[in-house]
Amino acid sequence: MPKKVVPEEARRRRRPTRQGAVLSETLIVRTALRVLREHGTAGLTARRLGAALGADPSTLYRYFTGMDDLARAVGNELMGRALDGWTGGRGWRADLRSLGLALHSSYLAHPQAAVLTASRVSGRPREIAVDEAVLGLLRGAGLTDRAAVRFYHAFIDLTLAFAALDAGALALPEEARRADENMWASTYARLPAASHPNIAATADRLAARMPHSAYPVVLDTLLDGIAAELAASAQLDQGMDGRPARAERDSGP
Repeated sequence: MPKKVVPEEARRRRRPTRQGAVLSETLIVRTALRVLREHGTAGLTARRLGAALGADPSTLYRYFTGMDDLARAVGNELMGRALDGWTGGRGWRADLRSLGLALHSSYLAHPQAAVLTASRVSGRPREIAVDEAVLGLLRGAGLTDRAAVRFYHAFIDLTLAFAALDAGALALPEEARRADENMWASTYARLPAASHPNIAATADRLAARMPHSAYPVVLDTLLDGIAAELAASAQLDQGMDGRPARAERDSGP
């Protein structure tokens, strides 16, 4: 059975650690990010984290129920960092695009942490703030609640899926990552047109594009779909009474 987490007001350490720092949940999460960067996901252990903090490993369990709880807190931190550097007010499409790029960049800044946390749901305040912002942009654009949830689902899963995919490449050893990237020029570009006409015709473009993330392109495609649905909804509302039509479209999950 996991140990009960001590409430924050009761768990503050009166004395600094051997490193001269006073422990807090924020300090532990930030140190975990550093340990992940230096040692990878397999290297994030209570013992190693305690050593990095200059504290007994058991002290961590005053703040988190276990390492899995810490992993969710790390994901929450990455979400929050994206929101910290994001400002809206330029219209739903520009705001949603910039928030998506901010989330993607936040995870890629810590690729090992992204691999560990991109598929997790933390239920913590900073993650919730991101979800509230996305849903607010979609509902504020004029989407029904049903459509807003559908596009929120697509947006957040798309963003985190690309974060995990792209972070996975960045988390590889440098030599392996470069070998993968060079494969487009070293192998694909040398395939004969007689047997692979389509690859041969596009080899130079493939070599230039494939080492980069496709997230911005796919994100724009999703935003195009949202804009198209908004335009279709506006046309439908012009041709009939808006309230019954909107209620009908908003029924169901």
